[in-house]
This record gives sequence, C-alpha cells and structure tokens, in this order.
Amino acid sequence: MNLTTTYLGLELKSPLIPSASPLSQDVDNIKLMEDAGAGAVVMHSLFEEQLTLEKYELHHHLTYGTESFAEALTYFPEPATFRIGPEEYLDHIRKAKEQVDIPIIASLNGCSPGGWTEYGKLMEEAGASALELNIYYVPTDPNLTSSAIEQNYLDILTSVKSAVTIPVAVKLSPYFTNTANMAKRLDDAGADGLVLFNRFYQPDINLETLDVEPHVLLSTPQDMRLPLRWIAILFGHINGSLAATSGIHNAHDVVKMLMVGANATMLCSVLLRHGINHIQCLREDLLEWMETHEYESVKQMQGSMSQRNCPDPSAFERAQYMKALQTYNPVWERNIQKLAPVR
Repeated sequence: MNLTTTYLGLELKSPLIPSASPLSQDVDNIKLMEDAGAGAVVMHSLFEEQLTLEKYELHHHLTYGTESFAEALTYFPEPATFRIGPEEYLDHIRKAKEQVDIPIIASLNGCSPGGWTEYGKLMEEAGASALELNIYYVPTDPNLTSSAIEQNYLDILTSVKSAVTIPVAVKLSPYFTNTANMAKRLDDAGADGLVLFNRFYQPDINLETLDVEPHVLLSTPQDMRLPLRWIAILFGHINGSLAATSGIHNAHDVVKMLMVGANATMLCSVLLRHGINHIQCLREDLLEWMETHEYESVKQMQGSMSQRNCPDPSAFERAQYMKALQTYNPVWERNIQKLAPVR
C-alpha cells in the first residue's frame, strides 16, 4: 500500500505531518519524527515580535551615544556583534536539513505586513523546503471592517511570496464572513496551500491573583469537525494543497480528512499527549484500515467524500444542521426526573 502524497508540490512518504510545536525545537525529536513515519515536519514558529524586537535592539546599539561627541558619529559596532534576526532559528533549520531526509517546513507567525516577512528568504537560504505562514490575528478595533482585515491577510501573503521562491502555505482561522471566498482569494494571490484551521488560544482569569493568564487547551477529536467540513467544501475549488489540523487523534481521523480532500494531516496535541512514537501507531493503524477496506493508496481515497463527490452534497451545508436537530434524541431527557438538583 502506498502512503505517499503531494503537499505544496512536495512528494511526501506519508500524509502525517507534525505541526508547529515545542517538540520540533530539538533536532533529535525531528529525527524521531522521521523514523516514526512523518512525511514532513513543520518547525516551531518564529514570531513577528521576535524579529521586531531584534530590529529595535540593533537600532539602539547602532545609535547609542552618537550625540555624546562628534567622533561618535563615525563609530558603529562590528556587524557580527549585532545580527538582525534570531540566528538560532536559522541554525536549527540547517542542522535539521543535515540530519533528516524529509522536508522541513519553516513557520513564520505574525499579524501585520512589514519587514519581518522578508525573513522568509533567510529561512529559504537556510534550507527550508517550504514556509507555513501562520497569521494569528485577533482584530479588536470596532471600526475595522471585514474587508480591511481580509486585505491584511492578502498583503502579508503577497509580501512573503515576493521574498521567497519556495512554496508558501497559509494557516487560516475559521472566523471569516465567507471562508470559501477568502480561501479562493488567497489561492488567487499565490498561496501554494491552506492549513485549516488555526486554533486561537483563549485567555483565562486567575481569581486569586486577578491576572489574565494564557491557558493552553489541547484539542479533542471533536475539534476535527470544523476543518473536515471546510476541506470537503473547498476541495476542487482551489488550486493549492489543503492540510487539515485540529482534532486529529487516531487513524480514523486521518482517513476522514483524506477522504474529504486533505493532502496532509497535521498532528500536534496527540503528540504532546502520547509522544512522538504515536506517529508510528497512526501509520500502522492507517495501513491496517487501508488493507481491510481494500485501498491501495492514499491518493485513491483523497477527495472521495468531498462535497463534490459525496452522494449527498447538502450534507456539508444547512440541510445537515436541520437533519441533526430532527434526529437527535437525548438520553438524559428520559431520565431527567431521576436526577437530583445540582447545587
């Protein structure tokens, strides 16, 4: 059985891809991912704020003391002392490329157009096979229109594409007025693939300290329903690749995503819970399912249950919502009289 797939124009030995997470910060972990059957690895993200901070620090050191006396105006530190950008990230890409054969996908995380996007070129020069553009943007200005928000995404993509020649995937949130239209516009603007969907981490409140704190909640299998629906809808309507992320925890989840049209499936929470070797378990279970159901290749199942090919295309739209409500029969209603009041 053939597990190969094509993602972002790259030929992968498997549709299983560890997504951006702290696990990829160690090259030994990346080697374990390859040995376990990963088709590629998305590196942990390099953030816009990191690059902006580096730029400000360099400017400070270059200009500090220049007004003290005239001679200072001709003095600048050695370039090697103050390098623009986190060199450690680039070195990490180089080391990973030296030690594994699978594609290394670099990750840039930001929310606004600017010079930081040019860092994608340095990632390409360091050996990245592709770039995942993680646009984590939470608009809070009530006067900001949806069209301006969407244009911001397109501007960031255009900026990155102008700086690199390697494939670029855009990791999207599901919070657009028309996700299908936004996907099509990004596809037309040159995105080589879309990753559906970014999970925005929501803050929490510590009632003892009265501080707003970050709180990471790992995904559950239920989270896969949203990307499954939209990949099914988008399959065949855009030219770029489609990658599924969020809620993929077992081989059945992988099969479902491939059937609706995904080229690749991204893994994060399941690896944080069960370890990197869980990739091998998913791979073995996927092969077993394919053998049992007489599938010879991943490509044979890709898109077979998309909206375009599904016997009931309306199942991915409003009709399924009405059907779900009409057929749902909650067990707890029959036993509600037996329950004690909740205090």
